[in-house]
Amino acid sequence: MPVKIRLQRKGRSKRPFYYIVVADGRSPRDGKFIQKIGTYNPLTVPASIHLDRNRALHWLQKGAQPTDTVRRILSFKGVLYLKHLLRGVQLGLFDEKTAFEKFDKWNAEHERMVLQRREHHKKTKAASKAQPVVKKVEEEEAAPAAQAAPEAAAPEAEAAPEEKPEEKTSEASAE
Repeated sequence: MPVKIRLQRKGRSKRPFYYIVVADGRSPRDGKFIQKIGTYNPLTVPASIHLDRNRALHWLQKGAQPTDTVRRILSFKGVLYLKHLLRGVQLGLFDEKTAFEKFDKWNAEHERMVLQRREHHKKTKAASKAQPVVKKVEEEEAAPAAQAAPEAAAPEAEAAPEEKPEEKTSEASAE
């Protein structure tokens, strides 16, 4: 019986929400499953993933094959990295304590990166909400100023080139 770790779709139309399940490879996508090990919501930024790492690791070590999307999720959450480290422990490359220290270090860095992404998204979302209102007000104020600006801009444009040659000559005489 080939066991797969895959997504089971839930949610309404055009609003997907997924369970991460361990299921027989022959059962239908949304059908019977062996165990639910997490959830995945792709609509949030970054995507919300809740996963029982221990159960996922257990099933991977038993030989369950993840689908492509679930493999990316497991990699993102560090389950595949932990499996890799534990394989090193089995081969005698390092002890279990060192493996978990490496994983904890990676996990702390990863959580910091996810937090930065979330904060960056909040800032850009807040800026995009505030910007259109400001633009409309500026466009209304700029319209009357734009009609008067071509007349006023012409004398300023003539004055600016005169200043530049004087600066060059003063620099040349200073040398």
